[in-house]
Amino acid sequence: MKTRKSWREKLEVAHEAKVVAISPKMRKQLGTGTMLIPKPLDVDAMIRKVPRGKVLTLTALREKLARAAGADVACAMVTGMFVRIVAEAAEEDLRAGKARVTPWWRVVRDDGKLFEKLPGQAEHLEEEGHEIQKSGKLRVIF
Repeated sequence: MKTRKSWREKLEVAHEAKVVAISPKMRKQLGTGTMLIPKPLDVDAMIRKVPRGKVLTLTALREKLARAAGADVACAMVTGMFVRIVAEAAEEDLRAGKARVTPWWRVVRDDGKLFEKLPGQAEHLEEEGHEIQKSGKLRVIF
């Protein structure tokens, strides 16, 4: 029987970042140029740079990743998947007793909404002094 990989194993998978030409099918949405397919550890490293008390939107994260790689854009789908992996690996680390983990909770949707699949984000943000709107979907107030 196969055992599932831990989130930490998924984060550290041997995957290289690639810069590819934006395909004709995606040009209407993204324009022409190049797109970064990041590696999980690059997403982790960029999130680690977000200082306490600040937040970073997904779009800003993708822009920073793309710029660092010399690409025009970063893949939204892959970046989003890797943010989830970073968050789950950090939570595994917290449960294992590690004191310093990647502050995944500092990444929010462009409109400030928190990630539904990642419980605990509001609590982490409130601990850092952020105000959270709790009516409807949870949202950090910028």
